[in-house]
Amino acid sequence: MTDPNAWAAPGGDQGEPRWGERVPAAQPAPPAGPPGQQPSPYGQQPSPYGQQPSPYGQQPPAGWTPPPKPGLLPLRPFTFGEVLSASFQVFRRNPRTTFGTALLAQVLLLLVTIGVTGGTAFAAFSRVDSALPEDQDAVTSGAIATVVLASLVPVLLSVVVSAVLQGLFVLETSRQLLGEKLRLGGLWALARGRFGALLGFSALVTLAFLVAAAVVAGVVVLGVSLGSTASIAIGIVSGVLIGLGLLVVGVWLTIGLSLVPSAIVLERLPFRAAMRRSWSLVKGSFWRTFGVVALVFVMIQVATQVVTAPFSLLFGLFSGVVAPTGDDDTTTFLLVTGAGYLLTVAVTAVVTAIGSVVQAASVGLVYVDRRIRSEGLDLELVRHVERRRAGEHELPDPYRPPVR
Repeated sequence: MTDPNAWAAPGGDQGEPRWGERVPAAQPAPPAGPPGQQPSPYGQQPSPYGQQPSPYGQQPPAGWTPPPKPGLLPLRPFTFGEVLSASFQVFRRNPRTTFGTALLAQVLLLLVTIGVTGGTAFAAFSRVDSALPEDQDAVTSGAIATVVLASLVPVLLSVVVSAVLQGLFVLETSRQLLGEKLRLGGLWALARGRFGALLGFSALVTLAFLVAAAVVAGVVVLGVSLGSTASIAIGIVSGVLIGLGLLVVGVWLTIGLSLVPSAIVLERLPFRAAMRRSWSLVKGSFWRTFGVVALVFVMIQVATQVVTAPFSLLFGLFSGVVAPTGDDDTTTFLLVTGAGYLLTVAVTAVVTAIGSVVQAASVGLVYVDRRIRSEGLDLELVRHVERRRAGEHELPDPYRPPVR
């Protein structure tokens, strides 16, 4: 078949168009390639470069597979943003176990605080009213000391509850990374035998805080007790400088030991070994760990203030409307004030419960990320997920290091 667009020399066949004549363009043949592919202007064959997918397109290069994502995040090193977003997803994926447990703990702490502190104060100061005039001072001093000692009970209980919740939520975070979702009973079974070490670490942190506060207060009190203007000024300035120094040291130690609860419950290490383990994991990634811990802490504090401030302001306005003359003995004023206080406490408990979950989850994710980057833990986690999908049962815990 003759190509109508072919070149012809002058004086050639009269049946063919002469050189330089304008001829109508022939209709192009339908493309032979896949639908949507344009034929090459340089020939009948399509360009071979259109057959292969671009390495910069949506499809990954041949031989590459993305890391599996059975749960919260893909099993590979985590980015800073992924750690923050996944910390909130831990709360959203299993709210009954996480938020429900944390809220129940907050309610129990509130009831114990009201019962112990309020009951002790009522009983102690009732003796003051019935005491003889010459015994009033002694009975009042004893009542104040009794109330102060009774207020330590809720503080100690909060330390215990915080330690237990942190261990449980770290376990929940580690299981969600594997695509599992446990109830409170399952988490409690996994954490059995680890609560003593958790309580020991929390008690040590609380004791260190109390000692630091006592040192600062002692320096200030010593300077004020001397009585002179110079000693008071020196005592206050020294207390401020010592407090700032202890704050820096405290932040440094807090970040270095922030992974201790994770090492205790996931690797089931003893107390001292968990401290060494946390220090070695954080080494080389101090500022990244500090950024996560500090940012989550600031977010929780800001959220608490933003949520509770409108309630406090609203009930303050109501109190002014109910008692415009300052008469605070009316029944209506007491009811409005009591309702506002209870509602504020309830909202604070809800925000605190969410914050405890997010804070523990963020620390747990930092721990897993550090082990992935330094030890290749992601390979063990992927192997565990694949064996579980293959139907194997009684698998070893991938977070526990092999026995040597």
